[in-house]
Amino acid sequence: MRRIFISTLFLITFLTNLNLAYSISPDVFIQSTVNRASEVLSENISREEKINLLKIIAKETVDIKGVGFYSLGSARKNLSDEEKSTYSNLFESYFLKSFSSRLAEYTNPEIEVKNKQILNKNYTIVNSVLVATNERPEVKIDWRVYTKDPSNPLIRDLIIEGLSLARTQKEEFASILNSNDDNINSLFKILEEFSNN
Repeated sequence: MRRIFISTLFLITFLTNLNLAYSISPDVFIQSTVNRASEVLSENISREEKINLLKIIAKETVDIKGVGFYSLGSARKNLSDEEKSTYSNLFESYFLKSFSSRLAEYTNPEIEVKNKQILNKNYTIVNSVLVATNERPEVKIDWRVYTKDPSNPLIRDLIIEGLSLARTQKEEFASILNSNDDNINSLFKILEEFSNN
């Protein structure tokens, strides 16, 4: 009986340590992500190569599907499964192009993670700053990190100087739909045109 107890205790300890080994703190995750992006941006490679590498980082660290459906707002409730699938594919292409092409303009941006605020088991806000240079002032950047799976944290939003990029995008998409009688195909067309240009 004692042997079974010790074996059970060892198994629980092992599994707990295994879980800790595969979980990553949101602030460490963000610092690691920005360091990876900074390395790409400082490489002596073409802009197109930088964009492709940045897209890989984004696919691994951003909850693109979650951001996409948040950006769609209540309109997502009216979509068929086929329309949701079409939207997800179009949004991913749109997001990756928008994200990578904007970031590729920077040359070795230095971002320092300052602290984190645990909101609940699903979300943590990581506070950071884009370090000032002679060309630009310091910029405050907060990262909303989805932490439901501690082994796979994902970025859900960036708040730059208090402005939520996800919320801004949601408002932009709502405006497009409102101007087109809530026809989802109008949004599909704009996303597709952006990705193809």
